[in-house]
Amino acid sequence: MASIWQKPVSVEILMRNHLNTAPGTLGMEFIEVGEDFLRARVPVDHRTRQPYGILHGGVSVVLAETLGSCGAAYSSPPDHRAVGLDINANHIKATSSGWVTGIARPVHRGRTTHVWHIDMHNDAGELTCVSRITMAILAPKTDLPGISIPT
Repeated sequence: MASIWQKPVSVEILMRNHLNTAPGTLGMEFIEVGEDFLRARVPVDHRTRQPYGILHGGVSVVLAETLGSCGAAYSSPPDHRAVGLDINANHIKATSSGWVTGIARPVHRGRTTHVWHIDMHNDAGELTCVSRITMAILAPKTDLPGISIPT
C-alpha cells in the first residue's frame, strides 16, 4: 500500500506541534504513523477523569478529533487546510485507569471533504469509544497569506 501522506509527518512532528495545546495538556501521546493511519493515546488520570472516576467522554472526543484532524491535514495537498465540520462519538465502555489508545483511518478522502473513523481501546484491548469526524479541505486563498502546518 502506498502512503496517503502528502506532507512530512512523524510521531516527533505531531508531538512537537501539540505542545502547549489541549491534547498536550491532557497528556496525549502520538505513538505511530502508518501508511494510512495515525495512532495516539491519552492517559486516564487526574487530568482526564470526570467526577465518577472514569475517563471523561469529552477527552475521548478530543483524542478522536485530534487524530482525525491530523489525518486529514497531513493527507491533504501541501497548501490546503483541514477544518472540522462534524464529529460524533459513541461511548461503549468506561475506563478508570491506564491508557485509551485511538487509531484513525480514512473512510473517504475527497477533494473538498474527508471522513475519518476512530476506534478507541483500553489497555485490555476492549473497545471504549467509536467516533467519526468529517473535515472540510480548504484550498489556499489567493488574497490571504498562506497558512501551513509547521514541520
